Amino acid sequence: MAPSRRLGGIMRARAYASNAHDDFHSYSNEGSRTVYALSTPPGKSAIAVVRITGPLCTHIYQTLCPSKPLPKPRAATLRTLFHPLTAEVLDPSALLLYFPGPNSFTGEDILELHLHGGPAVLKSVLSALPKCSPSHLSLTPNTQQNIILPAEPGEFTRRAFYNSRLSLPQIEALSDLLSAETESQRLLSIQSTTKGADKLSEMYDKWHLSLLAARGELEALIDFSEDQQFEETPEVLLKNVKDEIVRLRRQMDTYLSNAVKGELLRNGINLALIGPPNVGKSSLLNRIVGREAAIVSSKAGTTRDIVDVSVDMGGWMVVLGDTAGFRNGVFGSDIDEIEVEGMRRARKRVEGADVVVLVVSVEGVGGNFGVEVGHPSLEEAVEVIREAIKDGKEVVVAVNKIDKLENGEELERILELIRQGLPGLKEGRVVGISCTGEGYEATIQQLMGTLASTFSDMTSVEEGMDGAPKNVWSEAIGASSRQRVLVEECYRYLGEFLSGLEGNHDASKTHNIGEDIDIVLKAEILRRAAGCMSRIMGKGEGASTVDEVLGVVFEKFCVGK
Repeated sequence: MAPSRRLGGIMRARAYASNAHDDFHSYSNEGSRTVYALSTPPGKSAIAVVRITGPLCTHIYQTLCPSKPLPKPRAATLRTLFHPLTAEVLDPSALLLYFPGPNSFTGEDILELHLHGGPAVLKSVLSALPKCSPSHLSLTPNTQQNIILPAEPGEFTRRAFYNSRLSLPQIEALSDLLSAETESQRLLSIQSTTKGADKLSEMYDKWHLSLLAARGELEALIDFSEDQQFEETPEVLLKNVKDEIVRLRRQMDTYLSNAVKGELLRNGINLALIGPPNVGKSSLLNRIVGREAAIVSSKAGTTRDIVDVSVDMGGWMVVLGDTAGFRNGVFGSDIDEIEVEGMRRARKRVEGADVVVLVVSVEGVGGNFGVEVGHPSLEEAVEVIREAIKDGKEVVVAVNKIDKLENGEELERILELIRQGLPGLKEGRVVGISCTGEGYEATIQQLMGTLASTFSDMTSVEEGMDGAPKNVWSEAIGASSRQRVLVEECYRYLGEFLSGLEGNHDASKTHNIGEDIDIVLKAEILRRAAGCMSRIMGKGEGASTVDEVLGVVFEKFCVGK
């Protein structure tokens, strides 16, 4: 009985996946060298930890601790360390931990030396480690396996990857955990490290196998002759492949939305403070960061360039940018070319911002969100903020100097004028504040609460459909920028594949193979799409591709990790 095209596609997918695994996840301990590194910050400390990984760990132990039995695995053991050549005491009481491979972080033998943290002790031990090599002791020839060298940045984690102890998404989650500075970053990295990276890896693998199977089925159309009997007609098979690609693309839509939200948590939310001169932008920046980060002056145009400050706002990392005040030269004001350049940069800053806070003064708000005689024009700032709302940016309006108002009714009138003047502004995004008035500290906290609510809305997880568990979509928020860029590339390839297949969502639509569809080109597009998934997992179509991918990931790690 003739083989079916579907069986051929599945077999091809398995062959592609098997070859990729063999090419990119094979790692031999026989060719590995032994490396060491300081894993704690340099300088004087109570304890310094030196990590060693590789085939010579037990030899190093026996050289530093002659006549002492090897410690029990994963059990802390007190030992005196001796110089391998002079027998001089290096550390009278070091704590040693031994992790035999493959049940270790790297998958190889690991030896940890917990030393007294004095710089001299640490220097003596680090200088003694290379002298422990068998070749240095004239015990064996000088080969790669007998050399002990300092580790490169990220080399321990790189070995964990090659020995299949960690996937590349897991490694990137680990990098985020080491870099976390705020509570939201910590929670995101812990979620990714404990379970999220595993679920992401599973999803990438499923997408990869689906693309390989689809490619295999298309190539079956190319390879098999027309006189063979198959389960499906070529037109029906192409329709099935098309439906699968449409399904994958829908899943990637939600993935990409959540991945962008994760990048806001990881990299920080970009916030721009804009408004006319002398409304209190710099004062507000200083109140938020708790220090004099920007110069405050009653003279218009004091802020010429952008003042950027990173701050932890309620657990979110936020990059605050104080910009030059917008004005249009009315009322006889003198605007020089430096201030004009400052306003140009302010507009540019708004374009790249995730959140824009318009700061205005109660003294400058008039009817229909216009101006009152004797105050700087709001026209420029309002124009910029309306463009920001149109572009879908998150916008908050802070009405400053409310301490100058006589009653709450007057404040409510001003807030309502702003709501009417900015019809696209979301509800609850206009707040009255006072940066300098005594007894108005609660107004700053109210603004901070509004911003925190805005940040929460921006980073809330969207749930997807089409056959993936809801928790998978929640894990997509932990995807790295590298992963997101590759999924975007894959997404574009899938769009290119669907191009020309009219009625992408019409279950009854079929196509004539060879007449209006170039099946060879379509198979090549799927090969490139599957290649994106391979690169996410640290695989590729050649050694240079793999090295480039791994280099980007591991360069972020410190020596000793």
